[in-house]
Amino acid sequence: MVQKVNHRGVAIGFILLLEAGSPALAQDATIFLPVRPPKEIRAVRATGPLTINGRLDEADWQVAPVANGFFQVQPEQGQPVINDTQIRVLFDDRNVYIGAFCPDSTGPKGLRVPDLRRDFDYYSNDLVGVAFDPFRDQRNAQAFQTNPYGAQRDLLCLDDALFDRDWDGYWKVRTSRTKEGWYAEMQLPWVTLRYPKLDSTNQSWGVNFVRISRRLNEQTYWSPVPRSYTVYRMSYAGLLTGLQPPPPSPNIRVQPYALVDFNRTLRNGDPVRMNTRVTAGGEVKWAISPQTVLDATLNTDFAQADADRQVQNLTRFSVFFPERRPFFLENASLFLVGQEGAIQPFFSRRIGLSNAGTPIPLDAGLRLVSRTLKQNIGGLLVRQRATDITPAATFAVGRYSRNFGSQNRIGGLLTGRFDEALGRQTAQTNVTASVDGFIRVNQALAWNFMVSGSTGRSGTDDGLAAVSQLTFITNQWYAFYYQTLVTQRYTPGTGFIYGSNLLNTNAGFYRIVRPGWKPKAIRQFDPGLYINTYHRASDGAFQQAELEMFPVYVVGVKGWVASGFVVPTWQRLDEGFAPLGIAVGPGRYAYTRYRLNFSSDASRQFSYTLFNEFGGYYDGQLRSHVLSVRYSPVPQASFALDYTRNVANSLGIRQQSRTTELITPNIRLAVSPRLQLIGFYQKNTDVNRDVWNMRLAWEFQPLSFLYVVYNSNAQQQLANNGQRPDLNRAEQVIGKLTYLKQF
Repeated sequence: MVQKVNHRGVAIGFILLLEAGSPALAQDATIFLPVRPPKEIRAVRATGPLTINGRLDEADWQVAPVANGFFQVQPEQGQPVINDTQIRVLFDDRNVYIGAFCPDSTGPKGLRVPDLRRDFDYYSNDLVGVAFDPFRDQRNAQAFQTNPYGAQRDLLCLDDALFDRDWDGYWKVRTSRTKEGWYAEMQLPWVTLRYPKLDSTNQSWGVNFVRISRRLNEQTYWSPVPRSYTVYRMSYAGLLTGLQPPPPSPNIRVQPYALVDFNRTLRNGDPVRMNTRVTAGGEVKWAISPQTVLDATLNTDFAQADADRQVQNLTRFSVFFPERRPFFLENASLFLVGQEGAIQPFFSRRIGLSNAGTPIPLDAGLRLVSRTLKQNIGGLLVRQRATDITPAATFAVGRYSRNFGSQNRIGGLLTGRFDEALGRQTAQTNVTASVDGFIRVNQALAWNFMVSGSTGRSGTDDGLAAVSQLTFITNQWYAFYYQTLVTQRYTPGTGFIYGSNLLNTNAGFYRIVRPGWKPKAIRQFDPGLYINTYHRASDGAFQQAELEMFPVYVVGVKGWVASGFVVPTWQRLDEGFAPLGIAVGPGRYAYTRYRLNFSSDASRQFSYTLFNEFGGYYDGQLRSHVLSVRYSPVPQASFALDYTRNVANSLGIRQQSRTTELITPNIRLAVSPRLQLIGFYQKNTDVNRDVWNMRLAWEFQPLSFLYVVYNSNAQQQLANNGQRPDLNRAEQVIGKLTYLKQF
């Protein structure tokens, strides 16, 4: 079925909008070089004890040097800062202390904090933070941030390109709010920070500070950085002088846990099976040196991890579910090779989880990570326990990369999976070997590449995958060219691929336009287009193509976004598939889809996102509507609803019509950032499934938790006689106590 659309008119309008900003670029469009000599702030030793209360009322704070004179990055690069910030740095033999005063003339009522989750959304909150580069290699950043209510956000970053946002460091912060602004006081233990060995009395680190005044959507950095880069671009960092780190210590962290787990299965409300499990285990972290860390885990448990959200997949490709388990999230970027979410020779969810996401017990695991100025080394060894339906397995991963030049690296990854025999299943072996690299040609242009091969005991896993990614980013342009290949037999037993026997070309750009005539409420226009094509790798036969044109993409000064897309699509199905449970037969299809999207200011008490897509879909019609609403009357209470509705008409072999819904209410209640109740419910009418997840989390001291978790998963399936549906429900109640002891 072929639908026609006036693509010529869309293209002419698109070109006119691109040219609208060409005669005179906005004054803030410059990509400037780092400030030289760099800005400096001196840290001083505290002469007395500090009470971490967010008030900065000790005498040491009053006499410490001040870092201010921040640089406006957004909304107008280089313009005078509306709300400047004052930073002070102290230290003693145990900790580094960051004290921040964030003036705001509106006082507490002008602060924007939607909720108190750890690792909160960067762009939706008022925040202040620090990024350290202790080795001054201008590549690695350790970042610590907080909002006005003391929620914590921390991450590790390499080359302003790879981010470990789920890393949770051992540190403490308290804040206070006044009519003049708000204060933050951070206590960062030396054992949490990674710094070079002592070679002098004083050390100097690369450093930058960030402040977001979200009501104004003003983002400022202490050391100037162009707006197309982040505060983690450490080649633009300033200098923190006067530090006197303590001599090396054992630096061992032990975190045991005890757990009680009650499970029951019901059919039509009647109990079928019940059991209670009591277990214990834990983790040990040994910082052998500031560069090298060894982690060990025994009888690993992830009861507190966030549950996966259901999705309704409308594509022919596999759905990527992100890793949520803490042990595997730390240092995840070191082991990330390939194209994230599409082609990854190593993907940690293949360990301890079935293809359906069901947990499989882990007996033990070891991870070694070493990062130096010249090289990065990683190793992972995990033993997976046998169950009635899955064999015991051993997973091994080795990673090495070599740094060269200012911000380049090349390396390799080796993975092995060894499944033992189980019943009639024979033992299986799967190995992948990969070579990858990152080249920063200049500050704007970067190239990622990867070549990977897989093999197995039977020979059916012998295949190849490759990735090449070019990205170009300036204050005026964003452009990319991706090329990927997955052969038919490429099988990463410890990895993820979105599909097989595919050659994918994905390229596109958008123009960042800030003309002088734009209304005050608008920050910029980002018109652009992407093209995405797939061919069969074995013979080059065409499979799929999409041309995404978005002549309308408007970003508001306060953070709202409005966009309109026209998406001509061409499909060739060599074999049928069944989106929404409707069989679509083999054949060639051409159709056009349209998207209208709007996202409001996510920092306000009430925010929402509307996504509407409609038009042709294979040989029929499909309307997709997504609504996300959040209401946060105070930071301690947040209520959200995500609603997806798909309406198919005259689709497939039988020209069927069907409507499916996915409903997800969410709640987050907090006494403080350290005591929270989080929960969600999902109803998926596509597969007639509903899921509950409720979690009470109390962090009674840094990284020591008490969890109480309730899970429920129900699905209605036909009984063996095929006459009436049975409602099968699995329920679980978990109590878990973890305690962290730092030596």
